[in-house]
Amino acid sequence: MPVSDAEVMLRVPEPELMTGVAQVADYAAADFSELHAPMLVKFRARFPKFAGGRLLDLGCGAADMTIRFAQAYPELRLVGIDGSEAMLTAGQAAVDRASLNGRITLQRRLISLLGPPNRTFDAVIANSLLHHLTVPMELWEAILHAAKPGAPVMVMDLCRPPDIGAVELLVARYGAEARPALRRDFLHSLCAAYTPAEVRRQLDAAGLDGFEVTRLGELHLLVAGEAPHTSIR
Repeated sequence: MPVSDAEVMLRVPEPELMTGVAQVADYAAADFSELHAPMLVKFRARFPKFAGGRLLDLGCGAADMTIRFAQAYPELRLVGIDGSEAMLTAGQAAVDRASLNGRITLQRRLISLLGPPNRTFDAVIANSLLHHLTVPMELWEAILHAAKPGAPVMVMDLCRPPDIGAVELLVARYGAEARPALRRDFLHSLCAAYTPAEVRRQLDAAGLDGFEVTRLGELHLLVAGEAPHTSIR
């Protein structure tokens, strides 16, 4: 039986940007293969006809997901944006190591300051951004402003557990080998995450009622859909 919002602990917001040098270094050095790989698998399955064009990665952080998509789609050119200069420095180093400078461009920008709608991107993704946002509608509005009509959109994020006991169990299970600072951040992020029911309401309010919200394992929720053809409000 689904858990209602009334049975889930209250959300505890965390800082929207990772700016500490040590914090970013720990994050950039971590191996997120097990946690990040499923998003690419789900994207391929959900959008089998997608082959290339321009992709926007909102809240790209250290560019791990940006690089994964670039390697999976050789015809793709990518723009990753993030508000943290420290994260983008780590991301640029990763892009350099992957020899993808010609296809990946990283920019320091806040999603709330993307400017007027241009709808020029053939696909838009966001990974682990939503739980950082105090105003989650900023993400959905950014997607509406950036994605071409009919463009594939996929958002993966953490899903808030029902109580602090469940949070601690997940941290112990998935963060046992992580550095102490990363385990602490992981706990805070789980507490700051949104539930599927909350995300469903966000999507409906944004006019993205055609988007699907599903659970992805114990940790994540996944949002997928095609950008609407209607004009931006």
